[in-house]
Amino acid sequence: MKRIISFSLVLVFLFGCVERVPITNRKQLSLVPESELIGMSVTEYAKFLKEHKTLPESDPRDQLVKKVGERIKNAIVSYMKQHKMEKRIENYVWEFHAVDEDVVNAWCMPGGKVVVYSGLLPVTRDEGGLAIVMGHEIGHAIARHGNERMSQQMLAQGLGVGIAIALSQKPAETRDLFLQVYNVSAGLNLLSYSRKQETEGDKLGLVFAAIAGYDPHEAVDFWKRMAAQSNGQKPPEILSTHPSDETRIKDIEKFLPEAMKYYKPVPATVKQ
Repeated sequence: MKRIISFSLVLVFLFGCVERVPITNRKQLSLVPESELIGMSVTEYAKFLKEHKTLPESDPRDQLVKKVGERIKNAIVSYMKQHKMEKRIENYVWEFHAVDEDVVNAWCMPGGKVVVYSGLLPVTRDEGGLAIVMGHEIGHAIARHGNERMSQQMLAQGLGVGIAIALSQKPAETRDLFLQVYNVSAGLNLLSYSRKQETEGDKLGLVFAAIAGYDPHEAVDFWKRMAAQSNGQKPPEILSTHPSDETRIKDIEKFLPEAMKYYKPVPATVKQ
């Protein structure tokens, strides 16, 4: 009887930790308070920036990253307000930095901490291409895929129901799990996403880019360029955990009509 009651309590606890991802409405398990992940992100992000060379604000590449980042951020804020989901990003303190390294990669941590490597920019080519990448990476953060992965691992380690205890009594172990999930030593690439999470990141990214005024069709050409980067060799860093293949491109093409519903081109600035 005690086992039945305990099991029932576990089910009640887990049910209370189920959330729905914006746009896709998929159910997901989130055991870790997002505020805890954001707090750890602030620390690790600052550490990362101290250990890597960022481009100066006077550099056009950094200006481009910040411009696109701000537009994507504003699009997300607008979407969240319209759908009464402001709490999902209430603790976000957005930052956008370009790192001067020849790496074809970008990432976003919980709380809107974004990095774009200078090596990615020749592949994105222009503002629209960059918006696709940044929208995708930020989409993973908005979807809380890192929280989902961390929750799955904590549950597998028997820490699910004892999350409060794990956070308060085992901060070192919890931080190590955070670093493992976000793979800080390898440039903060989240360990391999599931196909569902990858597709979800694409969908959220396309919608956010569209709201920001970027044509979602840019995604097809960008991912084709990314696939071509491997040329039969080791794929670019961003593809090591972000598979880019015909299936992905087909999934994007199927979702384009939905993404285009949000697209409103930004009028070109008339020079005086």
